[in-house]
Amino acid sequence: MEKYSESLKLMGNNFTISVVADDKQFALENIQIAIEEIRRIEQLFTTFKADSQTNLINEHAGIQPVKVDSEVFGLIERSIGISRITQGAFDITYGSIDKSLWNFDKTMTQLPSAETALKMVHLINYNNIILDKEIGTVFLKDKGMRIGFGGIGKGYAAEMAKNKLIANKVKSGIINASGDLTSWGLQPNGKQWTIGIANPDQPAAAFSYLEISGKAVATSGNYEKYIVINGKKYSHTIDPKTGLPITGIKSVTVISSNAEFADAMATPIAVMGIKAGLYLVDQIPDLYCIIIDDNNKIYTSKNINLK
Repeated sequence: MEKYSESLKLMGNNFTISVVADDKQFALENIQIAIEEIRRIEQLFTTFKADSQTNLINEHAGIQPVKVDSEVFGLIERSIGISRITQGAFDITYGSIDKSLWNFDKTMTQLPSAETALKMVHLINYNNIILDKEIGTVFLKDKGMRIGFGGIGKGYAAEMAKNKLIANKVKSGIINASGDLTSWGLQPNGKQWTIGIANPDQPAAAFSYLEISGKAVATSGNYEKYIVINGKKYSHTIDPKTGLPITGIKSVTVISSNAEFADAMATPIAVMGIKAGLYLVDQIPDLYCIIIDDNNKIYTSKNINLK
């Protein structure tokens, strides 16, 4: 058994698809199948293509409902479910925040005022996504509302690609979407897949390992995207209720059996804060998390064993 991998840019992220197989040809063909599946999903959900279903929904905000594929409808429906359990800390209508408010490049020298930020977030409200299941339409109630799948799309794509490969008799592999990954089966040496949990101050160094075969892992961290204003670091994770960045948490790592769910839960746990985030995770079967705060203190949900 050998591991074959390919890395490339998909959905604006670096994806690495790894397949364990006896036969190189079989492995490479399956890596292509995974890539095609992720590209197909990107076409449906991207906001960078004028004719994507996401953009059609956004263009008709406040005007009329838009008929979408059942797959798009399903992801929106599940996203609203996650908004409900996180009390709005996860919200796909975050697309309504104007890029002029948060661009996270070096030109930002000050935070927007709390008033400006609040004005911007008034359009963020998952309750204003109106779904009609019978006819399969999506309607954004207010003009100017926008949805985006940045918080769940990578995980969804990884999960779908994995399912395709499993159906195709690939016994083992990993789909890694910029650190959000899902794995199944065993390594070529017969051992479980493991991941290192990074130290946020030295992302290259792992302080702990977790066995993750058959699991998905997603991380939301401020050590990759942030700005520094007056010597203070601000995370690129925005609280949808205030429009301002969260503070106090360096990274949240979520482990679940479903990549879409893991991806979607990582950011809202950071937004909710350590206490509320861990409390929520402990209520949900098959969901685990590790939180590292600004002082490098580690908090874990119940039933998690760091090696």
